[in-house]
Amino acid sequence: MLPPKDVTQLLLDYSAGDKAAIDALLPYLYSELRKLAASQLKFENPGHTLQPTALVHEAYLRLADQTRVEWRNRAHFFAIAAQVMRNILVDHARRHRAAKRGAGGKKLSLDDVDVAIGRPAEIVDLDDALKELAQFDERKARAVEMRYFGGLSIEEIGEVLGISVATVGRELRLAQAWLLRQMTSTAGA
Repeated sequence: MLPPKDVTQLLLDYSAGDKAAIDALLPYLYSELRKLAASQLKFENPGHTLQPTALVHEAYLRLADQTRVEWRNRAHFFAIAAQVMRNILVDHARRHRAAKRGAGGKKLSLDDVDVAIGRPAEIVDLDDALKELAQFDERKARAVEMRYFGGLSIEEIGEVLGISVATVGRELRLAQAWLLRQMTSTAGA
């Protein structure tokens, strides 16, 4: 396990063109992404087609394609990874939902967000609500994305967004309240 400081330095070295840095990083990043993917998929139905290894591999391919990103630190990397995993999960859920032709489903509250990963209609609804939130408050939407899709701590989110831990806490509470209200009102529509 690499300390966050070493991960940050290796990411900076890689961004500066040191290709050997990625060799040192890959085992660590793969392990961390695997844990994150397993966490995201723990509530999936048995026999689900998207497994943690497949999610990690897809995320890795998309992250490797990020050639113009200058990695600032470990938290920045995992913030981008959270966004990538969110997109993969939402794409998968949309395909699954389309296959069922909108079979419907119970709407979720943000308290049930972990369970939502296993229900395609609900993850799509959460993604739609996050996109709507991002239209008028990008920072709150990014904070929720990093917390729930990326598993970042409040401290790491603050580091990525350049805000205090107290502000991150406030932003998350306000975003959760807004998302809950939005998703509840959409459920009745």
